Amino acid sequence: MALSVSDDTLKSELPKSELIVALVEPRIPQNVGNIARLCVCAGAELYLVGSLGFRQNDKFLKRAGMDYLGQIHVHHVSDLKDLLALKPDWSVYFLSTKASNNYSAVRFPEKSILVFGSETKGLPEWLIEQYPDNSLRIPMMPEARSLTLSNSVAIVLFEALRQQGFSGLAQTPSASTPEMDEIWLEEALL
Repeated sequence: MALSVSDDTLKSELPKSELIVALVEPRIPQNVGNIARLCVCAGAELYLVGSLGFRQNDKFLKRAGMDYLGQIHVHHVSDLKDLLALKPDWSVYFLSTKASNNYSAVRFPEKSILVFGSETKGLPEWLIEQYPDNSLRIPMMPEARSLTLSNSVAIVLFEALRQQGFSGLAQTPSASTPEMDEIWLEEALL
């Protein structure tokens, strides 16, 4: 995928958790850019599954992901079965408004895959019915339809990291400054 780092040395220096975020048929490039940035900050891998609702060189994807897109290899597989075949010993959790189990009631082990559906359709109901014990929801007001995809990923991913003691993540402030972010944003808008 076009968002990958070409220098394997840089990729190997990044701390990695044993968590994967999988987005099934994402439609909104800004969400994927935000989630790619989130995965870099969390040390998680990112898989895009199935057809995408945007081009891989989309300007909104790049703007949302900022310079973080150069720090992550985004994997693209044609089907969820392909991802599960690559990681047969990993625990899989399906996040959906159609699920009954609260995400915070689950103990996420290392080697967990967090699967989220598209912004327009979510995950297929048959998947939730087939794996009810591994299907999770984020509690919200009953009249609310859903949270944004990137917010949902952030909530669940950081709960899994919290449970794992934020292993490998910096516990001190980063070296980034508002000036650095402003310079990058100005360059991105050119």
